[in-house]
Amino acid sequence: MRILKTLGGAAAILGLVAAGAAYTLVAAGAAQAEEIKIGVTPGPHAQILEQVKPIAAAKGLDIDIIEFSDYVVPNQALAAGDIQANSFQHQPYLDNQNADRGYGLVSIAKTVVFPLGIYSKKIKSLAELKDGDSVAIPNDPTNGGRALLLLQAQGVLKLREGAGLKATPLDIAENPRNLRIIELDAAQLPRSLDDTAASAVNTNYAVEAGLDPVKDPIAREAAESPYANVIAVRKVDADAAWAKTLVEAYHDQKIKDWINEQYKGALVVAW
Repeated sequence: MRILKTLGGAAAILGLVAAGAAYTLVAAGAAQAEEIKIGVTPGPHAQILEQVKPIAAAKGLDIDIIEFSDYVVPNQALAAGDIQANSFQHQPYLDNQNADRGYGLVSIAKTVVFPLGIYSKKIKSLAELKDGDSVAIPNDPTNGGRALLLLQAQGVLKLREGAGLKATPLDIAENPRNLRIIELDAAQLPRSLDDTAASAVNTNYAVEAGLDPVKDPIAREAAESPYANVIAVRKVDADAAWAKTLVEAYHDQKIKDWINEQYKGALVVAW
């Protein structure tokens, strides 16, 4: 009986030690886990982050995805500290926002390129544009310039020399068909197709509107576009451990394979 009691006592002690060790591990895991909020626009940006979430979670980073309906608020929210990162914009747009608003946001990784497309319900090619037709472009400086550069590459109009990535309708030097260039909020451009001869639509909004960004555009940017999208954070967080984990999770081979399979060329992986 004494031996049994001793063994029983030892087992009890071992059980307590094991339980304590298990609690310590759980507590340590809980202490290491971080939660961050990432701002995205609806569509592919949000869909890709949903795929990143479980990979990040396995690395101890919980992601809360916050959707914004436009291109302005995600940077405002990030600068204010309401979210810790965002994934919705290309580098020229981020540069422009920093210059205009003094945000001091930085990119920590490239994500994907969304080739800009020109869509129409009325014509099959830009060669069919008639005198005085209306063409809608995004109303933000970088995407508007991007659309104008695409129209120039297609021979529709000519910009003044040196207009660059921030070209505006005021930079149009030659407009042989007297096209009316209408600037609209990027999210509204798919709906403008009922009223315009053609509209330049960002891929994420095209997908959200049910357009096929590979088959439907009557003109499309080349894959080597300089407009790679990025993950942005506040400068103070650029070297944070969670930021490194986020990039590792996003750049996982599984994410690259999923993007290629899911979007079939509509999006181009930029890393």
